[in-house]
Amino acid sequence: MTLYPKLILDALATVRYPGTGKNLVEAEMVADNLRIDGMFVSFSLIFEKPTDPFMKSMVKAAETAIHTYVSPDVQVTIATESKQAPRPEVGKMLPQVKNIIGISSGKGGVGKSTVSANLAVALAKLGYKVGLLDADIFGPSMPKMFQVEDARPYAERIDGRDLIIPVEKYGVKLLSIGFFVDPDQATLWRGGMASNALKQLIGDAAWGDLDYFLIDLPPGTSDIHLTVVQTLAMTGAIVVSTPQAVALADARKGINMFTNDKVNVPILGLVENMAWFTPAELPENKYYIFGKEGAKRLAEEMNVPLLGQIPIVQSICEGGDNGTPVALDEDSVTGRAFLSLAASVVRQVDRRNVEMAPTKIVEMHK
Repeated sequence: MTLYPKLILDALATVRYPGTGKNLVEAEMVADNLRIDGMFVSFSLIFEKPTDPFMKSMVKAAETAIHTYVSPDVQVTIATESKQAPRPEVGKMLPQVKNIIGISSGKGGVGKSTVSANLAVALAKLGYKVGLLDADIFGPSMPKMFQVEDARPYAERIDGRDLIIPVEKYGVKLLSIGFFVDPDQATLWRGGMASNALKQLIGDAAWGDLDYFLIDLPPGTSDIHLTVVQTLAMTGAIVVSTPQAVALADARKGINMFTNDKVNVPILGLVENMAWFTPAELPENKYYIFGKEGAKRLAEEMNVPLLGQIPIVQSICEGGDNGTPVALDEDSVTGRAFLSLAASVVRQVDRRNVEMAPTKIVEMHK
């Protein structure tokens, strides 16, 4: 049997690409590198993105079509190409970001997202370029905390790739899965889907030059945490807890997760949230309604820094609900507390980077 290009192309014209409904030839997905050598055929299929969800199925369908409409004896080799540049490799993402910090808690309800939002705003007020990723896939809250619930991020072609442009508010670049799902519907995704969505928000977004990239992680320990630490070169992690004994027990587990040999992310420090209650009209009064200095004792026990203690004031709840983080108000009790926390984080990161500098020099000379 003699093979010629029209036989192959006619067979490929029977395969439809689900993304457009057009066949492979009509959609101009068959590259012009078709080669025939006896019963050996090779060519490439062109996709828009290297992450095209139909890539594997289209390669299989094209091979089957040639065997069905030409001959089962044809030896087919199909390569794939993409019009867009590939996503950077794991470990090489966000090369323009100086410091990547995960903010975690052992359990929910300790105000981790509130701390993340206000720390981001406080760092921006100190003059740093800041990005914030809401990685709590199943309970995203940042759109509400920044009053951008109606925002719909769009994509721009940058350096050959379609990249998501983060929303900007209060000097912070922000992305959340909450921008892309119905806020009234539960997000029922398996771990793999959630991890892939998170990788897109990290690697397929135009974060640009940042001094600090904060990641608001889900409470507890999960696939999301592993995805983040395996995808990015983390500067360190911050663990948030209340002084309450039950929260401290879970904070201890969170610290152990990051310092585990398989994860090995440095703990930058602990933040004690809801450290005490202070009435706005009596700023000097402190009422320790969840216990006193529990996180401070845990920090001393586990030999990690206590980065800050954040009091409860009514305005912190109102600010989160209204989309105006309290860190915007430098004259408030909590505003000053978050600016102090931001300064502590900067000092701790600078100290770690100085300690790591000799290691980096050694690696460069290897």
